[in-house]
Amino acid sequence: MQVEREYETHIVNEDGGTPRRFLDATGFDAALSPNGKFVVFVRGSCRLEREAYRGPANRDVWLYNIKKDSYTKLTDYDGNDFYPQWGDNNTIYFQSSRTGKYNVHKLTINDAGDKQGTISQITNFTDIGIFSFQVSKNGKDIVLTKGNMVYVVNANTKAQNPIRITIAADYRFDPVVHKTYSSDVDEIAISPNGDYAAINIRGEIFIRETSKDKKRTVNVTKSSFRDTDATWLNDSTLLFISDRDGQKDVYLVTSDNEEESDLFKTLKHKIERVTKTAEDESNLVLSPNGNAIAYNLGRGQLVVANIDSKGKLSNKKTLLDGWATASGVSWSPDSKWLAYSLSDLDFNSEIYIHKADNSKTPVNISMHPKQDRGPVWSPDGKKLMFSSNRNNSDYDVWFTWLTKADWEKTTEDWEEAADEDENGNDKKSDKKDNTPKVKDVVIDYEDIHERQVQVTSFVGGEFGQLFSKDSKTIYYTTGNGSRGDADVESDLFKIQWDGKDKKAITTNNTRPSNITVDKKLSKLYLTKRGGSLSSISLSNDKSEALSFSAKLDIDYNVESQQIFNEAWKAIKDGFYDPDFHGQDWDTLRKKYETLALNASTRTDFQSIFNWMLGQINASHMGLYRVETREDLQRETTGLLGVELEPTTKGTLKVTSVVPTMPGDRSASEILVGDIITAVNGNSINKSTNIYEFLEGTANEKIYLEITRGGASKEVVIRPKSSNRTENYNAWVKERKRLTEVYSKGKLGYIHIQGMNWTSFERFERELTAAGLGKQGIVIDVRFNGGGWTTDYLMAVLNVKQHAYTVPRGAAKNLEAEHTKFINHYPYSERLPLAAWTKPSIALCNQNSYSNAEIFSHAYKTLDIGTLVGVPTFGAVISTGGTGLIDGSYIRMPFRGWYVKATKSNMELGPAVPDIVVYNNPDDKAKHRDTQLKKAVDELLSQLK
Repeated sequence: MQVEREYETHIVNEDGGTPRRFLDATGFDAALSPNGKFVVFVRGSCRLEREAYRGPANRDVWLYNIKKDSYTKLTDYDGNDFYPQWGDNNTIYFQSSRTGKYNVHKLTINDAGDKQGTISQITNFTDIGIFSFQVSKNGKDIVLTKGNMVYVVNANTKAQNPIRITIAADYRFDPVVHKTYSSDVDEIAISPNGDYAAINIRGEIFIRETSKDKKRTVNVTKSSFRDTDATWLNDSTLLFISDRDGQKDVYLVTSDNEEESDLFKTLKHKIERVTKTAEDESNLVLSPNGNAIAYNLGRGQLVVANIDSKGKLSNKKTLLDGWATASGVSWSPDSKWLAYSLSDLDFNSEIYIHKADNSKTPVNISMHPKQDRGPVWSPDGKKLMFSSNRNNSDYDVWFTWLTKADWEKTTEDWEEAADEDENGNDKKSDKKDNTPKVKDVVIDYEDIHERQVQVTSFVGGEFGQLFSKDSKTIYYTTGNGSRGDADVESDLFKIQWDGKDKKAITTNNTRPSNITVDKKLSKLYLTKRGGSLSSISLSNDKSEALSFSAKLDIDYNVESQQIFNEAWKAIKDGFYDPDFHGQDWDTLRKKYETLALNASTRTDFQSIFNWMLGQINASHMGLYRVETREDLQRETTGLLGVELEPTTKGTLKVTSVVPTMPGDRSASEILVGDIITAVNGNSINKSTNIYEFLEGTANEKIYLEITRGGASKEVVIRPKSSNRTENYNAWVKERKRLTEVYSKGKLGYIHIQGMNWTSFERFERELTAAGLGKQGIVIDVRFNGGGWTTDYLMAVLNVKQHAYTVPRGAAKNLEAEHTKFINHYPYSERLPLAAWTKPSIALCNQNSYSNAEIFSHAYKTLDIGTLVGVPTFGAVISTGGTGLIDGSYIRMPFRGWYVKATKSNMELGPAVPDIVVYNNPDDKAKHRDTQLKKAVDELLSQLK
């Protein structure tokens, strides 16, 4: 949880009116006791799906004594305790995982609010925990949901009885929907004769004629399974990957009509299975001569096989067999070599050339510690293009000369060769057969990594896509391929191989993708923003939209099964720990699959699936973005940036103003103490809620009627839709003020909001803004949600000064005074990053997450300084993701992190501070920070 999103408890009169903040403490799930003396609430941030979580971010139940204005922690179990409800004035029921599964538990307090006795268990479910519960008004009964069942539990005897609910029901939505798509293409494959394009839409493969005016499509796979990776074997046979038999295998589709072999024209299609292996096949790449095919098998195998015109595979050779998957596999023009990118265990991706018959050891031709990927051969076999972020972590287009002779040629040599080629082509133009013979690719391996040429170096990223037919022009796409946040549009460009004559082919951020080219290298095909289909002539750069109509029947119940299968298998094959943190992933499927598939909405389906994921008890997991069919009304409330307290008359008194929000602007200034009496002419009283008048006003001018010092005044103001940034900045500003007070001006303060480039650049700036003239600095990663910049921060904090410098004019007598400058060094001109060499201290808490935890571990184990606060969340895994058939997405934790000094797993192994100190629940409201105070005191003591 980030600090700007911490929950606060508000209260509203049962007759209406504007809510007001009720508790000074941050927390949620608040419930007022029947006698009105106490408020029970929850603090903690762990997701409820993580039933087995034990750690610092767990949820606990707290009690607020209204009369004493005091807070008491009622539960101290290190797992989740939450959703407290009153049975009577002295009995509190809550949900807890302390018995292994979520069950209802009970605790009691006396009339003074003190906890009495021990916590008792009310329900005892051991297979699946309860989802939710509710206590009856008289406190005698509890109703709860568990799986697809509802139970009533006697709160005193603990007797539980299932409720058999029988309701005649219809589908909430049509189970089968007939859709017509004109976009959403995510794959393109062009037939060898150039007449047809195979396109993929929602897991189905369609064929469309490539002529501009032809919109009709034919669905050639027609299944509820995921059919992808269409690859033309020849003009009448289409290879593809499908999981229709439980795993991903190679299939082919042909006409099932002996009189019509054309896949587009025939009315009958026949699908045959080509492979039947224990592991998944993926990423089919057919050789230019059509006689061989390369594909990935399982996680780390790269296989090459001969293939005949009927799709039969033979002479299979395994070129690679390791933990990493070769990507961007590309055949040489003569069909004798493969190029691919492959990562090592340090996750450095290099470009390799590999003999297709596996007769030679693969050769690393990029040889650079940065990322190199996406190899593309030039048609003449002289160059191998790739993209690399070796320059300032910004992706650019590079290529390697494959022979030393070509590398040594001058510009003049190439110009003369071009003239000779042009004259030679003119002489051959009268011949009947102008089909060029494919030449053997020649590769000089010696010092090949030194024959690299950089083609582009623009702001953002450039990614090589293909060469022109004459191998002189390079087509590339742009985007934000750098470590920063450059605002770069994504479009298609072309440029000469020597970096000259750059030209835009598309403009206005069309986001080109799925780029492919026909066999003649005359026309390029791509999708644009939204998955629309287009072609571009490579002779004149003319673009044509290829509209289409693809009809698809979606059986949502059947598709839900497919989504479940895909997501479950993705975790089975990709989760970083093959033992799944000690859980049986197959058994969990049996427990949750039926529940998920019986859900009446995809939202509920997603929720059940995430409960299943939660049983693994790992961070960085979740199923997201499932297609929802509900038609929801979405509203936005305009925010003024003020806190309000209702007066006895029902008008609203301003008690605080958030800096830089609309209420803090000079043109629309609202002051603490102002009384708001109306909004846009609508009077404020005890029964009105000001936020109903602010609905839909974000970024629109409105006027407020206020009373200031007894005088009436109108204020024209433009509310905002969000206050997150302003709340965060206000919190940081208050930490800086407190640091100044606590340290008496001796220390500076920097909060790192996230482990991203924007936050890192702000950190560099703050080293001067907050640290100039200070004896030390407090570095705060509390509430930091993570990212990737720990090593940049370490580079800043680990600088060791090896010299000092004295410029002319700084010392009157250099020989006598030079030691006065011993702490000065020209860091800004000698280092790529900032440098901090003075003392520091760091703060972390239970909401320091992921890379913020890596920072905390590193700060402590590298002995940079003292770590203060509370243990971090314990959530460190590198994560990626896998897209599913409906466009949903499942996160994929694929790489574990361990502390080198202790050999301990950072996942479920939080960074434990040298000094553990907790903040009070109401510190924020009372403008205190107990942890910060301790950190300041500790660093000051170290400076003495």
